[in-house]
Amino acid sequence: MKTTNGNAHAAAIILRWGLAFIFFYAAISSLRSPDNWIGFLPHFVQVAFPGNLSLTVFAALEIILAAWLFSGRKLVWSAGLASLALLLVILANLDAMDLIFRDVGLLFAALALLELARNGAHTAETEE
Repeated sequence: MKTTNGNAHAAAIILRWGLAFIFFYAAISSLRSPDNWIGFLPHFVQVAFPGNLSLTVFAALEIILAAWLFSGRKLVWSAGLASLALLLVILANLDAMDLIFRDVGLLFAALALLELARNGAHTAETEE
């Protein structure tokens, strides 16, 4: 399917903002209601580190990733990190697929953003 660079740029913005929202929302929600989120941490993480500390650190990283995605800077790297984060969430929670199945779609959205970024579907504002 052929698209103009403007269409690809618009698609990249939509994907960036959508992915940034989910990372930001998950971070804020996990900080406000940690009991609802602690079960998504892999067991080995909960054994090695206090659960609330791990959740807080992960939430901070999600906020940083969300801000990075919103900014559009170094998009290949932020899209790649978003893809990796979603893949790890999926792999760590395969037994909860009824709850995290949407993350599979989000992973593919992050991979689409990565592909758009790799093919230059962004402007000079994202190349810094």
